[in-house]
Amino acid sequence: MVPEEIEHMCDYVNDNWEKSSPLHLASYALWKLNWIHPFTDGNGRTARAISYLLLCLRLGYRLPGTNTIPEQIAKDKTPYYKALEAADKAWAGKKIDLSELEGLLSALLANQLVGVHEQATGKLRT
Repeated sequence: MVPEEIEHMCDYVNDNWEKSSPLHLASYALWKLNWIHPFTDGNGRTARAISYLLLCLRLGYRLPGTNTIPEQIAKDKTPYYKALEAADKAWAGKKIDLSELEGLLSALLANQLVGVHEQATGKLRT
């Protein structure tokens, strides 16, 4: 079923490319690839990389910053796991609800961009 599920994931992203926000599409890919779980190892790392790439592609540019969303998730996976579980629970009820995952990615993106601002101004958080 993996090839079919990957095709459904790609179709969803393509069908929603213009009408969905970049964060929604990144959240969807992050959740769905973890849900499909196509690899024997590296599913999370691959899903986070693809999600981040998709976010950048949908925005049309590479996001600045060194404390990237995937790096932040790797430092503390608990909120990430909780958000994935919330999406799984919604999917069990035949709904796509990525609100928790979108909120998490939004906060991590803001943190990444604050880091860029701090670097640019020389005002680092203590």
